Amino acid sequence: MIKDVLNSTEELMKGVIEALKREFAGIRTGRANPALLDRVMVEYYGTPTPINQLASISVPEGRLLVVQPWDKSILSAIEKAILKADLGLNPTSDGSVLRIAIPQLTEERRKELVKVARKTAEEKRVAVRNMRRDANEKLKKFEKEGHISEDEIKKATDDTQKLTDRYIAEIDKLLEQKEKEIMEV
Repeated sequence: MIKDVLNSTEELMKGVIEALKREFAGIRTGRANPALLDRVMVEYYGTPTPINQLASISVPEGRLLVVQPWDKSILSAIEKAILKADLGLNPTSDGSVLRIAIPQLTEERRKELVKVARKTAEEKRVAVRNMRRDANEKLKKFEKEGHISEDEIKKATDDTQKLTDRYIAEIDKLLEQKEKEIMEV
């Protein structure tokens, strides 16, 4: 019973870490990264479709993304979607592929991106703490129902806290790496 609560809480916390990694991949740095376009949705036959399902995205050099659609007829729709996504990127089309030059970030923009990364990390820390609270509430409910003893609940809440501390430390480590990546010139 206790093990089930701890295991499900840990799985949820792992999900938070994965979500943070995905969100951090979408935060622009000075380098080209196909993950920058992950959140771009293209209107394809009336359905919003992720760009990576409609085209291959490659990085031929450090500051250039090349988007090659599998269906050439949607090139303009992809171009519009990238512009509409407000990523600060301007694609240029040669009729068959889109080339997206990644501009150098200004110091001011880097600082803004660091703030965005910190805000995202804090949201994930709050999510992990909420999971800890939910797990502790479940454990207290088991104690009230007489399924587990007071000593077991004490040990289980300590284990939940250790789990929380471990995942918050991982969030902090990911944030530190992202800040370093953003501020790198």
